[in-house]
Amino acid sequence: MAAKDLFHDAVKQALLKDLWKITADPLMIKIDGVKLEIDLAAEKVFAAEKAGRKIAVEIKSFLNPSTILDFHAALGQFLNYRLALQISEPSRALYLAVPFDTFESFFQERFIQEAVRVYQVKLLVYNPLQEVIVKWKE
Repeated sequence: MAAKDLFHDAVKQALLKDLWKITADPLMIKIDGVKLEIDLAAEKVFAAEKAGRKIAVEIKSFLNPSTILDFHAALGQFLNYRLALQISEPSRALYLAVPFDTFESFFQERFIQEAVRVYQVKLLVYNPLQEVIVKWKE
């Protein structure tokens, strides 16, 4: 089993506070001989739509000295996990969870914003201390 990110529990609590139901922790995907583990899977039912919304969340803390190396690893995981979900669960949207302070600094750099746009990375911005979701960025 892969190691949990430092802020795993904070993001999980933030989702629960936002009335998401955690359906897998982790979400295991197997495609032929390839096994993948995405940090969390969650579902939310919208009363007005009468339909469920399913997401998977890959949580990152961005605490290493080189934020760009953390970003390279996170982006690679995100792209692989998104492909796996397209094959196995195409109705589930994948989000990359990033801490608010990292989003407000590193993710405001032009190169990072362009990478997020080009690779269509959906972001869940969280506050690890307050255990709340600050922003959803599609």
